[in-house]
Amino acid sequence: MNEIVQYVANGVMAGSIYGLLAVSLALVFGVLEVPQFAFGAYAMLGGYVVALLAGHGYWFAVPVAVLVIALLGIVVQVLVFDPLRNAPPGTLFIAAFGLLLVLQGLALLLFGPNNRTVAEPLPGGIKVLGASITYQRIFVVCAVLATMVLLNTFLRRTSIGRSIRAVGQSHTGALVVGLSPRRIGLVTMAIGSGLAGLSGALLAPISQVYPTMGDGLVLKAFIIIILAGMGSINGALVGGLIVGLCESFGAAYLSLAFRDAYPIVLLILVLIIRPQGLFGKAVRTA
Repeated sequence: MNEIVQYVANGVMAGSIYGLLAVSLALVFGVLEVPQFAFGAYAMLGGYVVALLAGHGYWFAVPVAVLVIALLGIVVQVLVFDPLRNAPPGTLFIAAFGLLLVLQGLALLLFGPNNRTVAEPLPGGIKVLGASITYQRIFVVCAVLATMVLLNTFLRRTSIGRSIRAVGQSHTGALVVGLSPRRIGLVTMAIGSGLAGLSGALLAPISQVYPTMGDGLVLKAFIIIILAGMGSINGALVGGLIVGLCESFGAAYLSLAFRDAYPIVLLILVLIIRPQGLFGKAVRTA
């Protein structure tokens, strides 16, 4: 029993990080239709900001990391994706993937290949049904849930949030009612980028920070948004938890060597049964 609780705890923590990054991808793709592969690098850079500012305190470093990565997202949107807004989707895909490689190269050049560690600001833990759960992992899950509550409140209760939802539903309709899809897109990219940076900042004390740490994260995040259904933000978080649990139990009862393959197998099975994803809506085509 205690082993199962431990596997659930590990899966929920990992799935929270995956889900948060998937939420940022789903938000940006829903409004801008940009497959932001570079969000994996944004998460990595968020971890590096926390590692560099750890001497000033983790609680100071995390909001700075979110702000820095949000500003980076705005700059990249203006310089890279805005000029390509009328380009074919394949061009955006190549640009996003190229940006990921560029940011990884810069991180390797600036910070070197050695892994960096961040001390846990909340040392210690508790026992739950025989399973050991650290306070830091509890904090990560609570922080992700709180972020999702704030994001949902922002999108549903504020004028900017409702504008983001309107642009996501129809750019033409947004223009008709006087909204600027470009400005809303910049706000959306800033929020999505900040969430990606937050995922790396939350992961830094639990894992190590290194230039390619975002590769696996962004791959699983894309698996999650397809698994959950494109455009489902809350579904992306639930999908992240499902993927985290799938990894945890697969590694424990099947093979640790194939841990990264289990989410892909799960995705294939779900798409065979429900092509629109777990929380997506079926679309009838003529």
